[in-house]
Amino acid sequence: MASTTAGRATSSSLANRIDSLVNGVVLHWLLLFNLVFGAMVVIPWLAPILMHLGAVQLAGLIYWVYGFLCHQLPERSWFLFGQHFAPNLAEIQRQSGAGTRLLELRQFIGNPEMGWKVAWSDRMVSFYGGYFLFSLTYVFVRRSRPKWRGLRWQVALLLLLPMVLDGISHTISDLWGIGAGFRDTNVWLATLTVHSLSPSFYAGDAWGSFNSLARLATGLLAAGGLVFWLWPWADRLFKKV
Repeated sequence: MASTTAGRATSSSLANRIDSLVNGVVLHWLLLFNLVFGAMVVIPWLAPILMHLGAVQLAGLIYWVYGFLCHQLPERSWFLFGQHFAPNLAEIQRQSGAGTRLLELRQFIGNPEMGWKVAWSDRMVSFYGGYFLFSLTYVFVRRSRPKWRGLRWQVALLLLLPMVLDGISHTISDLWGIGAGFRDTNVWLATLTVHSLSPSFYAGDAWGSFNSLARLATGLLAAGGLVFWLWPWADRLFKKV
């Protein structure tokens, strides 16, 4: 009888702990997400720092893991500890000797002269970094406007669409070869704007070019749309649990 009572007490204690854990997750889901996702966003920046400090193996592990999430093409990535934050394709080809070979370009992580690339591309930095920053912003939004229902899904989809179109057009453009596609020259944009801007704005992926700014802007738009649609919806869902 005593053993049965003890068994019931143990089961009850375990159930209470599980219930407390679930309640804690439901109550603090946004904090937990921001902690985990924040680490995911920060780690790619550690790769160039570790390379600069000589921790090559640990940096290599980060590049390898994030290589499953991103193409890591250096001409569409940011570099730390070098002469240029976003070097152009010609300089990368000169330093790496990779030419237009996609896999060789992807494997180039930098050198002491050029610096070391962040472990994912500028689009990933923009989208995932933006998602994290907007998620932090939502912490204050939910406090100041607790009854706000967020963006409609149609608006979120509309804000996501530019990034999708930009990504698809880059993918199609790359079929012509690295540096040779219509998104590498953007003749269509130069024609639309009557060549009113600098040639460096239209061509390539270096910082300040149309391509680099488009990836930055569309990534932020998509991240903002998703956060301010999904998180208010998640709040309403968890309140029902």
